[in-house]
Amino acid sequence: MTAPLLSIRDLRVRFRTGDGVLEAVKGLDLDIAPGETVAIVGESGSGKSQTAHAVMGLVAANGWAEGSVRYRGDELVGLAPAELNRYRGSRLAMIFQEPMTSLDPLYRIGDQIALPLTTHAGMSRRDARRRVLELLALVRIANPERRLRSYPHELSGGQRQRVMIAMAIANKPDLLIADEPTTALDVTVQARILELLADLQRRLGMAILFITHDLGIVRRFAERTYVMQHGVVVESGATADIFVRPRHPYTRRLIEAEPRGRKAPPEAGAPTVLEAKDVRVAFPLRSAFLSRGRHEIRAVDGVDLAVRAGETVGVVGESGSGKSTLGRAVLKLVPAAGMIRFEDRSLAPLDRAGMRPLRRELQIVFQDPYGSLSPRMTAGEIVTEGLLVHEPAIPRAERDRRAAQAFEEVRLDPAGRNRFPHEFSGGQRQRIAIARAMILHPKLVVLDEPTSALDRSVQSDMIELLRDLQVAHRLAYVFISHDLAVVRALSDRILVMKDGRVVETGSTDEILERPREAYTQELVAAAALAEQGPAASG
Repeated sequence: MTAPLLSIRDLRVRFRTGDGVLEAVKGLDLDIAPGETVAIVGESGSGKSQTAHAVMGLVAANGWAEGSVRYRGDELVGLAPAELNRYRGSRLAMIFQEPMTSLDPLYRIGDQIALPLTTHAGMSRRDARRRVLELLALVRIANPERRLRSYPHELSGGQRQRVMIAMAIANKPDLLIADEPTTALDVTVQARILELLADLQRRLGMAILFITHDLGIVRRFAERTYVMQHGVVVESGATADIFVRPRHPYTRRLIEAEPRGRKAPPEAGAPTVLEAKDVRVAFPLRSAFLSRGRHEIRAVDGVDLAVRAGETVGVVGESGSGKSTLGRAVLKLVPAAGMIRFEDRSLAPLDRAGMRPLRRELQIVFQDPYGSLSPRMTAGEIVTEGLLVHEPAIPRAERDRRAAQAFEEVRLDPAGRNRFPHEFSGGQRQRIAIARAMILHPKLVVLDEPTSALDRSVQSDMIELLRDLQVAHRLAYVFISHDLAVVRALSDRILVMKDGRVVETGSTDEILERPREAYTQELVAAAALAEQGPAASG
């Protein structure tokens, strides 16, 4: 029998918190053979990401790992950072869940990809640049010469994830740990990233440890699967066997979980909360400095949007289609041309000071919860931050009471409000971000991929919560998502965007059941494939 590439025995990961010691991983055993693909699945908070962090020696400062993690027989637990660096980036590499927080916003992506090459491989700057161009081409980023000079914010979500993959494979590692690498991507880009990872695995012969809550991906991609719940592996085995004959009730619940039901339609005659016409957002290209002609990217190009009280308008499209930029434009978070009206007020002439009183009524939940939560504030302080601005006179005790209430509304234990963001899972952080927006009782909320980091069972709870809040407060939602199953459950109407334009719009049923445009048909077909999830071949 081939010796395992990675062997984990009795792994335990613990954190010191304000409420005592939290045990995130409780005695995990796991093996990965050379060239094998293994998945760890489970709900948010199950311990799957903390397992990956422990393997890489990246447990947060208030935590520690115990047990054994052996790479080709070498023990990694307890090694000093300098010793671990002999393995990290060269033999063991990791793609993180949230690429925007993993990429330094101050450095061009070419410099960031070159770092592991100069650090671990000792390449010269010239050789490293040549290798960076090869890697960008390998991960199928168009125009690599231009893109290596780009900053992270100038790339779409899918492009940023490809950059993370390029960094991870720069030194041809034996093991790639992929922590939710497709979570924030639309279904067509997700399919391309998975195809890319499979192709790179064949070329480089590397093993992959895939961390995800998306069971459709697991069925297509992994040979063996470990199912985690509350820090414990409750079931493991060949992926095909687990999905055909799940033994544990928790595994069966995960497989059966799916967003269900439909939201109630808005009231007849409900007033229009937001109306936008001919919205345009253009970003100048950095290479255009002192050059002739017009050099810009039209991220949003002549889009109309209207949302009534109690209505949800879903906005779908591939990464880079302009859907997130549209959401920010209607809230005046990026400069935009065109008409934007909130209730009876035109937002166009308002400057930052003029918009401040309206910010309470116009809220946004961002796609990347970790990047929008201050690491220096407790969860409770984050949730009540808006109250300090809009209700500065309320006493501290009342703010804390409302923080506890907001935690309960988003299905989080109020006792956890004294913990810091890094002590929560990705899904729990997203719920904190939603609580921060909802505590102000806004009239319009732009929800930018609010469920992308959540497993299916938690997604269902969150959809129900968003529906309940919408009915109770007659909220208008602009719901931006790549997940068409969630869009179906939450939206009344859908806008389909491509290259900054709306290519098709209509009721949810019309768009998802009878799409007219070829682009929309491609999105719907990719979503159907993801839900079908054909079994992976061993």
